[in-house]
Amino acid sequence: MTGYSIFIIEDDAWYGEIIQYHLSLNPDYRVTRFEKAQDALKKIHLNPDLITIDYSLDDMDGKELLRHIKESKPDIPVIVISAQEDITTAVQLLKSGATDYIVKNENAKELLWNAILKIRETQRLKKEVQQLKSELAKKYTFENTLIGNAPSIKKIFHLIEKATKTNIKVYITGETGTGKEMVAKSIHYYSERKNKEFVAVNMSAIPKELIESELFGYEKGAFTGANTRKIGKFEEANNGTLFLDEIAEMDLILQSKLLRVLQERELVRVGGNATISLDIKLVVATNKDLLQEVKKGNFREDLYYRIMGLTIELPPLRERESDILLLAKHFVAEFVKQNKLNSITLTKEAQDKLMSYHYPGNIRELKSIIELAVALCSEDQIKAEDIRFYALKSNEIFIRNDMTMRDYTIFIIQNYLDKYQGDVLKVAELLDIGKSTIYKMIQQGVLKN
Repeated sequence: MTGYSIFIIEDDAWYGEIIQYHLSLNPDYRVTRFEKAQDALKKIHLNPDLITIDYSLDDMDGKELLRHIKESKPDIPVIVISAQEDITTAVQLLKSGATDYIVKNENAKELLWNAILKIRETQRLKKEVQQLKSELAKKYTFENTLIGNAPSIKKIFHLIEKATKTNIKVYITGETGTGKEMVAKSIHYYSERKNKEFVAVNMSAIPKELIESELFGYEKGAFTGANTRKIGKFEEANNGTLFLDEIAEMDLILQSKLLRVLQERELVRVGGNATISLDIKLVVATNKDLLQEVKKGNFREDLYYRIMGLTIELPPLRERESDILLLAKHFVAEFVKQNKLNSITLTKEAQDKLMSYHYPGNIRELKSIIELAVALCSEDQIKAEDIRFYALKSNEIFIRNDMTMRDYTIFIIQNYLDKYQGDVLKVAELLDIGKSTIYKMIQQGVLKN
C-alpha cells in the first residue's frame, strides 16, 4: 500500500477518533488506531512511518511503550500526546527517544499536524541524503574508479580492497591526473565509513596563513575577523575519511601540529581550550617523492613515518598503453550520456592518433581531449582532426627522468610524424636522418604512421 502510514495508540476512544479524523483529512495519510499498546506492538512489524502514543494507557505506561518501540524500530519517529504538562516528564521522554511531546489542549490537533509535516520533511531529506550516498558508493566502486585491464591497475584494485578492511593510513602517490582523489573516494565509499563524511583538502590550494584554521577550526574571537566558531576539516571528517592531497606542500610548522593531532587522535581549535577526540580514516597523496622531500629537509621524518601506511602508487597513463582506448571509449560514453547525445564512435584514425600521444596530464588530460572531441565531431563519429593535443608546442620537448636516448629519439620522430601527417620524407629531411631509419622503426612498431 502507498501513502504515509501513521499508528495512533490512544485508549480514549473519543479522543482517538478525533485525531484519526483530523489526520485523515490528508488523503496521503493511512491512519490506523489502537486502544491497547500490546495490539499496536503486535503490528509494529508493518513498519509505520510514524507513531503517536498516549502517555497514560491502561495496559502500559507511555515511557515503557516508547522503550519497546525504540528497541524494536529505533528509526520510527514517536510523538507523545499527554494530558500532563510536567516539563520534567516531557524532557525525560525526549531524552528516551521521543521526537516530540504535545499536551492535550485546544491547540493539540494543529500542533500534531505541524509536527508530522516537519517529521515528514526530515525523513524526506534523510532519504535523499541516503540515496545520494548510495549513488556515490556505486560511482566510486573499484571498477568505476580505475578503468583498465593493465596488470598494474589490477594490483591497485587489490590494494584498494585491502585499504578498506582496516583503519590503516593510506599513502597515494602518482603524477598529476592519475586519479589519486578518485582512489581516495573509492576507499571511503567501499569501507564501513561510507555513510559518514568524505572531506578532501588540497594543501597547495590554501594560503599558508589559513591552513591551520582550515584544518583544525577556530573559536569565536581567536583572531581578527573570527566572528563565529568555525569547524575545521578534521572535525568535519570525524568518524569518516579525511583526504589530504598534495601533503608535501605543507609548511614545516604545520607539519609538527599535524603530527601531534595524529599521535594524540585529538585536537584543540585555534583560540580554544576544549579537546576534541578524533576517529578518522586518513588518506594522503602527493605527486612528489616524500622520502626525497625528507632528505631535502622539506618534510619531517617523524611525520613521514606516521603517515606511511599502505602505499598505493598510481602508474602514469603512458605506462598503461593497453588502457588508453578503453578509457577513451568510456569517456565518450559518459560525456554522451551526460549531454543526452546520440551514440558516438571513434574512427580507426582517431584511435591511432590517441595511441600515438604520451599524455603528460594523464587520465585527466585524456578526459578533456575526449570531451572536446565529442563537442567538435560531426556525423556521430570522432575523426582524427577532432583529436587535439595542447600539451606540446612545436618548440617544446617532453622530458622525463626515466627516458633513455632511444625514448627521446622515438618521441621526437613521432611528434614530427604527427605534425606532418605521416610524411616520412619530410620528417627525414627536417630531422636530418635517413628515411630508412624511420621506415624500420615503423615496421618494428615503435612508431605509428
